[in-house]
Amino acid sequence: MLSTPLRFFCAAAVLLLAGCAGADAKLPLRVLVFSRTTGYRHASIEPGIAAIKQLGARDGYAVDASEDPDVFTPDKLKAYGAIVFLSDTTKHDDRASEWFIGARRDALMGFVHHGGGIVGIHAASDSHYFWPWYGRLIGAYFDHHPKGTPTGTVRIVDADNPATRGLAREVARVDEWYHFKQWTPDKLHVLVEFEPWSIGETDVKPYPISWTHEFEGGRVFYTGMGHTNGSYSEPWFLAHIAGGIRWALRDDK
Repeated sequence: MLSTPLRFFCAAAVLLLAGCAGADAKLPLRVLVFSRTTGYRHASIEPGIAAIKQLGARDGYAVDASEDPDVFTPDKLKAYGAIVFLSDTTKHDDRASEWFIGARRDALMGFVHHGGGIVGIHAASDSHYFWPWYGRLIGAYFDHHPKGTPTGTVRIVDADNPATRGLAREVARVDEWYHFKQWTPDKLHVLVEFEPWSIGETDVKPYPISWTHEFEGGRVFYTGMGHTNGSYSEPWFLAHIAGGIRWALRDDK
């Protein structure tokens, strides 16, 4: 049996090699949109799928949509360069509501370790509370949100990423405004901040609402926006997620 220090060394070496492989990966220009829900079901899922298919047709990548968790096998995931988790909610307090178990977990982890891209939209952070790796992948878990879908202000803090390039630096938009938990903002690259004072919240300190990070060999883009049906016909938001998908696919030049 390996000693504890040697086990840690081997694990670190595996992640380092995965990161190197991911950096040089040439990914298939095909995207899987996965939107299975066992918790709250967003009405915006169907408009979101339709919008992403239109973005793919415009930007040159194919799009498949599925809610079948059996798509998560190494062989099936080889066809994809990125996976979009579109409001794939599970229940906060029910381990049995989660579909990433056993070999499915291994398949998703292997996909990321081989350089695959991940895009999380809105309730992708409201999922798989019993699998901490998934939370680290997305970058945070959903905690709570103010009532309704008020008009709030977001501000771009990095205008150089494809997900923000060319967009208005500050915009007021209608959405459901998430607060997060179990996250480490210092490990994330923040693209867009939300200004809670804009919806009357007493906490006036802006906080991240969209970010990227390099994670165990793969690229991850997440936005907490995208609750409403109207988001998926809104030019600013569509440009935001289109750029995030391209970045995750390493097709961002």
